[in-house]
Amino acid sequence: MLDDRALTGVVIDAGHGGSDPGASGNGIVEKDLTLLISKYMYDRLRELGIPVKMTRTTDETIDSTTRSERIRDAYGAGDKVIVVSNHINAGGGDGAEVIYALRNNSKFSNTILEELEAAGQNVRKNYQQRLPSNPSKDYYFIHRNTPNTEAVIVEYGFLDSNKDDVNELKNNYKDYAEAVVRAITKYKNLPYTAPIEGDFYTVQKGDSLWSIATKYGITVDELKKLNNLTSNVLKVGQTLKVKSTTEKDVGDYLVYTVKSGDSLYSIARKYNTTVDIIKSINNLTSDKLTINEQLLLPKGEDIDIEIEEDTKGITYIVKPGDTLYKIATSYGISVDRLKSVNNLKSDTLSVGEELLIPVSDITVEEKDDNTGSNISYVVVSGDNLYSIANKYGVSVDDIKKANNLTSNVLQIGQVLIIPGTETYATYTVKEGDTLYKIANKYGVSVTDLMTINNLTGSFLSVGEELLIPTK
Repeated sequence: MLDDRALTGVVIDAGHGGSDPGASGNGIVEKDLTLLISKYMYDRLRELGIPVKMTRTTDETIDSTTRSERIRDAYGAGDKVIVVSNHINAGGGDGAEVIYALRNNSKFSNTILEELEAAGQNVRKNYQQRLPSNPSKDYYFIHRNTPNTEAVIVEYGFLDSNKDDVNELKNNYKDYAEAVVRAITKYKNLPYTAPIEGDFYTVQKGDSLWSIATKYGITVDELKKLNNLTSNVLKVGQTLKVKSTTEKDVGDYLVYTVKSGDSLYSIARKYNTTVDIIKSINNLTSDKLTINEQLLLPKGEDIDIEIEEDTKGITYIVKPGDTLYKIATSYGISVDRLKSVNNLKSDTLSVGEELLIPVSDITVEEKDDNTGSNISYVVVSGDNLYSIANKYGVSVDDIKKANNLTSNVLQIGQVLIIPGTETYATYTVKEGDTLYKIANKYGVSVTDLMTINNLTGSFLSVGEELLIPTK
């Protein structure tokens, strides 16, 4: 029996969805993979008898307000509620990260990273992040708007990694999802049993042979045959085999049997091929599939999946007033590199001239714009005005106004000014420190230091961390 004092329930949040795809590249779309991860976790937690709900179960567009409401409505906003928001990272790194709320300590996020590492994924860090415009608040709405809950954002890896994350995300995402399930049970000291090898299902209250068979795209007779059942009677907790082998080897091809939830895209991704190749081999004229339909799939081939943007660079059109220095600085690269890539022999530019900006060289996503209170943001694949505004705690209208935008259309590599943001450094209090001493050292006032850190008195503790404005 689950101890309600230890855990009220778990809310699984599949990041992004619908018109907000998140990041994309190398055959991975964030909103699709986070949904697969979330559904896996949901099924496993149910099998373990742990109360669990999801914020979305389909490719649905959800704004931050609705998403937060669904989380709070699931089990309330108590400290015995765990929230896991699943995401895939971008930016050229490699490995998993976990971001936890300012109200929580690092124990749960540490446990997640330990289990992900045990599952074979390399880990980068766990950390908290403050809203630049108000450092007393969390940076991400998933933390800000779910008060008292134990909320974490899990970034399982980088879909644009130049190391091994891409293939691991495609092939091992279930292992990583299982790692988070283990972390939940370990953190809350709950019973854990490993999933049975193969495709099995644990009977839940209200299940029937028909509902289970329908869920997995097989017939009731097939389900009974797989499990040697002589009647239609089921018991809660009973384990059923729900899938026979979905593929078989026939010469140069695999024969794959379509199951519930499949799409040409998901099959192509799983078998390292493309939708066009599958359609060509099987003479398909549409993307629609039928459960139990059999498809021929290529085997033993490494097929490069096209990325939407040019992997060599992005095109920039020279505008009046542009200089090589100005353009290079905007994208965080050197003038020499810009000249080399474009075979320029001089620094002279012509309005309307096209320049190639090497994407691989754009290593800084945010940088000072020398205004003293704003930062600049370089648009990457998967971005939209809503996601960027939400990231920085500002409104879409604020960003459009700051950048003189007349539409919501963005281009990869476009530089946006994010209004009203400041950056902070973290200072750890040492023995002998006082507010006056620290403020004087960093050129700020004691009043500002107290306001930024929500201090009501001048008392400091050794080891306490303070935010120091860097400009």
